[in-house]
Amino acid sequence: MRIGIVNEESWGFFNDVYSEFIEHHEVTIFKRRTFNPPIFQNRLNDYVFSRNFQHFLKHQDVVFFEWASELLVTATRMPKSCGIVTRLHRYELYQWADQICWDLVDRIILVSKAKQHEFVARFPGYASKTKVIPVGIQFEKFHPKGRTFNGDIGILCHLTPRKRVYELILAFYQLIKMRDGFHLHIGGGRHPRFGDYHEAIHNLVLKLRLNDRVTFYDHVTHPDDWYPEIDIFISNSYSEGLQVSPMEAIASGCYSLSHYWNGADELLPEENLYLTDQELIVKILEYSDLTVAEKQSRNTQLQAFVRDRFDSQKIKSQIRQIVEEVRTRAVQV
Repeated sequence: MRIGIVNEESWGFFNDVYSEFIEHHEVTIFKRRTFNPPIFQNRLNDYVFSRNFQHFLKHQDVVFFEWASELLVTATRMPKSCGIVTRLHRYELYQWADQICWDLVDRIILVSKAKQHEFVARFPGYASKTKVIPVGIQFEKFHPKGRTFNGDIGILCHLTPRKRVYELILAFYQLIKMRDGFHLHIGGGRHPRFGDYHEAIHNLVLKLRLNDRVTFYDHVTHPDDWYPEIDIFISNSYSEGLQVSPMEAIASGCYSLSHYWNGADELLPEENLYLTDQELIVKILEYSDLTVAEKQSRNTQLQAFVRDRFDSQKIKSQIRQIVEEVRTRAVQV
């Protein structure tokens, strides 16, 4: 079976799925070609792209779009020549979904039930095409280590307003006014589109005189080495598809708490979710007051919860089966 891959965006969630595809099928990745002539550069590149993209689509049995974004819009404005499967993570729902001709998409994989409900509410005619398959992680990459609780709180994310790092710093300030002994670790470098946000959170730390209580890290290239230094991992976003970093942190032995963004209850148990900063502080202090054995029990239960739902070995196989089913239906038709 010939599977085409279209992914000009992040491969961070896709490597496992790609390895599954190439193990079972003939796989081709679409690569855009560009030219730099002295005149008519844009016109030439648009023509070459359109010709090459149509040719690519025609020579595949099924094409998998890792992101339901710009290139899926383009594909659904061309004559249908292959099966199309896409995975919709989060942002595409707000930026691209209205521009896609969903009639030409055979299956739509959503990463959470919350995102499926949102998609179906906007496009009810395509509910039967949707399937929820969460993002997964390779648990063997992360090794829980026995640790002494040191009050290290961590967040690892792109430093953008959606992640609400600014608000987390304010909550942390209230926490240490109530009890000493905590340290906040913020992983994630300057985002190219949100330089002002990067400056704002650094200035906030200075104004609150938290220099010795907050540590910033640039882009963390080896999170499996970073997580073991953290006791409590925080997701403070207001919107996510299904965030991977809490899964990885838990697989590394961290306890995790999350703001109750829509779908967070699919990622963590209800008792690990909070809405207000005060609720977050209460949950941090409650966990801190547990005995060593009680902390270990909580962490073990959390690891089992995540492992049961987000093992990439099962998830990548489910995605492959969706693609194979699309090909089978096309052959039968």
